[in-house]
Amino acid sequence: MEQKTYHLEIESDSRNLITVEEFINYFAVELNLKEEKINGLLISITEAITNAIKHGNKSDKNKLVFIDVIYDDEFITIKVKDQGEGFNPNIIPDPTHPDNLLKDSGRGVYLMKIYMDEIKFNKTDNGMETILKMKIN
Repeated sequence: MEQKTYHLEIESDSRNLITVEEFINYFAVELNLKEEKINGLLISITEAITNAIKHGNKSDKNKLVFIDVIYDDEFITIKVKDQGEGFNPNIIPDPTHPDNLLKDSGRGVYLMKIYMDEIKFNKTDNGMETILKMKIN
């Protein structure tokens, strides 16, 4: 199969997450993904985009979040890029630590690591990029 790509840009407003969910469902159905894969994608991509909106772009509606999906025979790769300052992924608190169990945020990266086969963070000249990879089968 040749490589397929999908692209979406949204303003930094959490109300746009419904558009993202429709986008994910669109390509997931087209790619004939199993339901558990779709659920993992929905959770992971939603978390990455929420981080991009809230932490990266500081909910500034003038800043965009860019979502690129690249699909081939083996992997789905999702790149979520914001226009923020970036962060150090090595200093994210462990959400499973007893001090953090009752906090109502801080689990996004942890969830992405559970559902994705690979997760990377790239600081770029004009934002932070989260790269999620999932094996198709």
